[in-house]
Amino acid sequence: MGEIRASSVLPAVRTDITLYTADGLDLVGELALPADRPPVATLVCLHPLPTAGGMMDSHVLRKASYRLPALAGVAVLRFNTRGTTSARGTSEGSFGAGETERYDVAAALEYADYHDLPHPWLLGWSFGTELALKWGRDPLVEGAILLSPPLHRTTDADLDAWGAHGRPLVVLVPEFDDYLRPAEASERFARVPQAEVVAVEGAKHLWIGEPYVRIVLNEVVRRVAPAAYPLPENWE
Repeated sequence: MGEIRASSVLPAVRTDITLYTADGLDLVGELALPADRPPVATLVCLHPLPTAGGMMDSHVLRKASYRLPALAGVAVLRFNTRGTTSARGTSEGSFGAGETERYDVAAALEYADYHDLPHPWLLGWSFGTELALKWGRDPLVEGAILLSPPLHRTTDADLDAWGAHGRPLVVLVPEFDDYLRPAEASERFARVPQAEVVAVEGAKHLWIGEPYVRIVLNEVVRRVAPAAYPLPENWE
């Protein structure tokens, strides 16, 4: 048995994919599937702000793809929103300030639907939480998990609409977040009756440090693949 570390890459079937948006753009991405079984659920990952360095390889999302197919049987779909670059390549188009990215979210969900990926959940981080709240209210989506939501672009109307949508909403808020801390988050998300706000002691907006990554991934798995919770810390 070896300890799972920050650099660990566990077995999975990883495939480069291209998403096609309704407004004519090609977006680069990757799908990671369990190597030894059908997936039990799917994470559609929405990355942090690309103008501040966010991309599909932002570390929590990358580590989800490295670990969760093997540890929890979860498929992980990551992609670069329009105009965003990572090692996988650059998606066509240009940053749309969270508006034209509606087509990017729709393209990812269409891909999941077309490829029969089961039980899709959105996993949004920072800017990605805004995309989830504004554009993720799709009947296909079983729920959303938000990491460090800034609520800069999200309006009360968006929150009310998610409340009416009725799907689960799990909100992980760092104790020392740069934009929205737990007490204020609880007030803002009170508009969503089914929202669960989880304050994470000691964490910051970027979730730096292996202990915080493990907290995030465990909270994710507890919702989308509860039979795999808690995640092991070692791998044979």
